Amino acid sequence: MITLKEVRKSFKQNGEHIPILHIEQWQVKRGERIAFLGPSGSGKSTLLHLLSGVMQPDSGEIWIEDQPIHRLSESQRDQYRAKSVGYIFQEFHLISSLTLKQNVELIMQPSMSNKEAAEVSAQWFERVGLTTQQHRLPSQVSRGQQQRAAMIRALIGKPSLVLADEPTGSLDYETAASMMSLLLQICEEEGLTLLTVTHDVHLAASYPRQVHIEDLNAIRRGVTA
Repeated sequence: MITLKEVRKSFKQNGEHIPILHIEQWQVKRGERIAFLGPSGSGKSTLLHLLSGVMQPDSGEIWIEDQPIHRLSESQRDQYRAKSVGYIFQEFHLISSLTLKQNVELIMQPSMSNKEAAEVSAQWFERVGLTTQQHRLPSQVSRGQQQRAAMIRALIGKPSLVLADEPTGSLDYETAASMMSLLLQICEEEGLTLLTVTHDVHLAASYPRQVHIEDLNAIRRGVTA
């Protein structure tokens, strides 16, 4: 599913290039569900940005489903992301003037008929327990409900890769645990590969596999070659 080889990424600060990530070799199998742990600034979010094609590596290879993401142009990466990646953020990025349902419908395939789109949307809102809230504005529902709507938006196209960057960071623990459990359940049922960044070791423990960025990132391990 995912293969990284000698991937390096640095950022320019005050005229100096600061290395942030160096992954020598790493693989993820299709359908795996992995939680990333590590301190702020250790490269976790940068890794997600590289996998989504938002960023390009300075060097190295990123292969996802036999696609060389590191070789794609910006427009090709945009197409890859729209088709194959579902992204869930800490902040929900819902349009405040649209209902939850309308926010979801924005990203649905234009090839769908109105009837088909309505049926698929209704199924997903039922699936996450938001049927009675789908016609409300984001400001009219709780933060946990907003995040569930954002989760529908990321998953409704059944992308092969789901990336979640601190998706529960702004939620209370009980709501966060419920949302994370639901995300894991849906990705398992749909066979989707899920990579989640979290600072919460208790939530990470619910994942079949946990990865500490210090173990993956050669820079964090003090390897400079």
